[in-house]
Amino acid sequence: MNKTISPYLELGKINTLRVDRETPHGVFIMAEDGNDVLLPQAYTIETMVEDSLVDVFLYTDSEDRLIATTLTPHAMLDEFALLEVVDVAPFGAFMDWGLPKDLLVPKQLQKTPFVVGEKRFIKVIYDERTHRLVGSEKLGDFFDKHPKGLSPHKEVDILVIARTPLGYKCIVNDKYEGLIYHNEIFENINLGDKRKAYVKTIRKDGNIDLNLRAAGKKQSASSADKVLELLKENGGIMPYNYKSDAELIKNAFGLSKKEFKRSLTKLQDDGTIEVKDTGIYLKD
Repeated sequence: MNKTISPYLELGKINTLRVDRETPHGVFIMAEDGNDVLLPQAYTIETMVEDSLVDVFLYTDSEDRLIATTLTPHAMLDEFALLEVVDVAPFGAFMDWGLPKDLLVPKQLQKTPFVVGEKRFIKVIYDERTHRLVGSEKLGDFFDKHPKGLSPHKEVDILVIARTPLGYKCIVNDKYEGLIYHNEIFENINLGDKRKAYVKTIRKDGNIDLNLRAAGKKQSASSADKVLELLKENGGIMPYNYKSDAELIKNAFGLSKKEFKRSLTKLQDDGTIEVKDTGIYLKD
């Protein structure tokens, strides 16, 4: 597919630009409107000849000059990502976002003080005052409270961003806020997970309650396969049975006790396992 040159230079996004001229410091690449930007020598390759097209990300360097790179950051303008804190200062914190210049999260855009080495969910935004890209931890400021095109049981894309007393908070379709309740989770879930989910209800405040499984979807076959796979990985013996505690089952298998018992029955009926007081045993 033929590439099309970007009409103008867009900060914080991938631009397709035309190589205009070479210099000792790199190559200048140009948008359709005639404005150009430097791609430093470190990112140039032999195929970048005059009039060829190259995909680059645009941001600002340490002197706030527009600069291009062939590297792709962990998050671009208006995107969310789990980023690591690499330095802190009185005015803000610096995050590793995959580029030579770290992303600043100003003090006023932090919820709590940042600590080097920890990870925080950040949205990359444009600071109109400084004309730079910065990060914000105050994600609630950016969620659309009027979901459109969503209804119960509709499949959505989610990004898991926080664990709360009620459940796991998620970003839904990159624009809405959602929640999966703890008592409705029967599989392992981690911060930063990207997965499919299903709308349960849309609340009056615009937030969305979610399920990880489609309503009415039968799980017994896949659950039985999961139990069997884990049993094989553990040498054919695991210390669980019909009487095992529900929380232990959830932690070990990612299943509800009801699903676990149904899976054991299926596997026993198939002659695959034997269930004893001491645990589950894989048959030869």
